[in-house]
Amino acid sequence: MTPHLRQHWPWYAAGIGLLVFFTLLSPILSPFLIGAGLAYLGDPIVDRLQRWGLSRTLGVVVVFLGLTLISMIALGLIAPMLYQQSIVLLKNIPDWLIWLQDNGLPRLGIALPAGIRLDGQGLKDIVSQHWSSAGNLAGIVWAQVSQSGAAFATTIANLLLIPIVSFYLLRDWDNLVDWVARMIPPRLLPKVRQIAQETDQVMGSFLRGQLTVMLLLSLLYSTGLALAGLKLALVIGVMAGMLSFVPYLGFAVGFVAAALAMLVQEQSLLPLIGIVIVFGIGQIVEGWWLTPSLVGDKIGLHPVAVIFGLMAGGQLFGFVGLLLALPGSAAIAVLLRHAKKQWLHSTLYQEGAPSITDETARHPPADRSS
Repeated sequence: MTPHLRQHWPWYAAGIGLLVFFTLLSPILSPFLIGAGLAYLGDPIVDRLQRWGLSRTLGVVVVFLGLTLISMIALGLIAPMLYQQSIVLLKNIPDWLIWLQDNGLPRLGIALPAGIRLDGQGLKDIVSQHWSSAGNLAGIVWAQVSQSGAAFATTIANLLLIPIVSFYLLRDWDNLVDWVARMIPPRLLPKVRQIAQETDQVMGSFLRGQLTVMLLLSLLYSTGLALAGLKLALVIGVMAGMLSFVPYLGFAVGFVAAALAMLVQEQSLLPLIGIVIVFGIGQIVEGWWLTPSLVGDKIGLHPVAVIFGLMAGGQLFGFVGLLLALPGSAAIAVLLRHAKKQWLHSTLYQEGAPSITDETARHPPADRSS
């Protein structure tokens, strides 16, 4: 053990213990991480209000009131349409099952087992024939629902905690940043401050730009699908827009869902042309205008790296990992750029590299006198 490690090992042990502690607490960290993300996004607005003469607390109240008003207006406009489309979805399920039985599956060359039908009478026969096993299944489902009651209550509590955590973190954001800066060793502070500023610039612009792209795509897809005649336009359009933070995932899921819904709704291939046009326009607008102008290359990562980061975060830390995946990828991108500079100037990289005089001797300059 080196003298440095022997002298400072308690601090290293405390850091490792802190990481393990937060890893064990990952199931309850979601509201705090979401609250911190909202506070981070709202901090520039509150800072601007402070420059206009408002106090920090009053600025936070103004921001929260504005967000609440916008949310209530959006909910008032969207909720009735979502409810209406959900009713349409439930009413159409029997007709869709019949179409799937009589048209969809035969066109694919798939035949249902003998005696199995998907219409109303067929489903009643299936339930009556398997009533005993259905009763056992109902018991199993009820047991699972009972066991998940605590998890459901925890989810509701977390949703209620998010605005509270956001409010207090946003009010004390500048103090928290100063406290973290004071905890960093002075010799490391200039470098850490430089990396933190670059990370803040990358992550802030990326997150704000990406959220704007998601909202605009949700509006574009919902409007386009409604004009194309799809009854579930709002549900599928919002889903496609919200999933667009993963490259091509929103387009793929939205296109497949919209095509299937339109195929079952109209039972004809011709209306699918409208779906193709809507998502084609969406891809053109997103790829040529929205993403370049609002996001650009802010995060500095290839789309495949973004997908890998999301999958790795989800695999390692579950939902908390998904929340941290994109901000973590932005921070890692900045660290990798600094690591690249250090590597290119390292003795290991430059060891054995030919000097300028050697290069000149091997490749003398051409005679330009002629």
